[in-house]
Amino acid sequence: MYEGMSELRLESDDLPAATQALLRSQELGGPIGLPQYRYRSRVAAARIRTAEGDPVGALHLLDEAERVYVSDCFPNVRPIPALKARLHLARGESGEALVWVRESGLSVQDDLSYLREFEHITLARVLLAGCATEGSQPALHEVTQFLERLLTAAKEGAGREASSSSGCFCRSPTRNEGTALPRSHHWNAVTLAEPEGCVRVIVDEGPPMASLLKGLAKQATARDYVRRLHAAITTLEHRPADRPGLIEPLSERELDVLRLLGTDLDGPDIAQELLVSLSTVRTHTQKIYAKLGVNNRRAAVRVAEELNLLPRSGGR
Repeated sequence: MYEGMSELRLESDDLPAATQALLRSQELGGPIGLPQYRYRSRVAAARIRTAEGDPVGALHLLDEAERVYVSDCFPNVRPIPALKARLHLARGESGEALVWVRESGLSVQDDLSYLREFEHITLARVLLAGCATEGSQPALHEVTQFLERLLTAAKEGAGREASSSSGCFCRSPTRNEGTALPRSHHWNAVTLAEPEGCVRVIVDEGPPMASLLKGLAKQATARDYVRRLHAAITTLEHRPADRPGLIEPLSERELDVLRLLGTDLDGPDIAQELLVSLSTVRTHTQKIYAKLGVNNRRAAVRVAEELNLLPRSGGR
């Protein structure tokens, strides 16, 4: 429940409350021992990392979530590979996103259902990015029709306003700003999102949404809400590149390994110091990298010092 509350707080753009709810979830979830908790916690943490402007850290968390994934009786409507594809796309790594398209087997000709809606909207985003590169108008027309089908299906499904909004704000490859759908769709998406308090679903589209929202602000209704969205995007554009806080705490053993990473000891020496196997040290090291959002030892030590996880010089 705390994890769900974190998701809701994040969608309303209250990152501090989202983080606190997730930390509370982590305090309770580990001891309970629910098998699905480990991957769900990491997915939720990855969303916060993304909102904080740390897509690399988010990808590390999603990689770890994929490794510990456990299915259950609930349908997996937001598969981790689709989440990773969106992050790759946001980072301009269209090749990685296209690999996901090929492996997923999805097509714009598919029958639509809620169970694969998130994946289909992700597919539309990847294909639009491809249209931007290739400049194919027939392909753009096909994807736009696919988006129209997705929006119709979302509107016909009860309580699926957020899905409708997400589809409406897929960016267009034909302009630097705006989306692939008419402005009337954008306004409908805003009016649907406002009562739900949805912010991230629009703000996460990034700076290209700024001029679109500026135009929508001239509408007679929902002006305050649109101004709030515009302000959130402006803040995102001018946010300093500070290292985000640590979403998932390091365990005591991981802290032990981290402290030794800050010394001149190599892997075998660290294993001998802690009386564990080298493979165990490597496992702990990979978890440390994922939690700190880094991919090498030097960066891990630097970030750890920024977060005051290591003793100052002279104390190692």
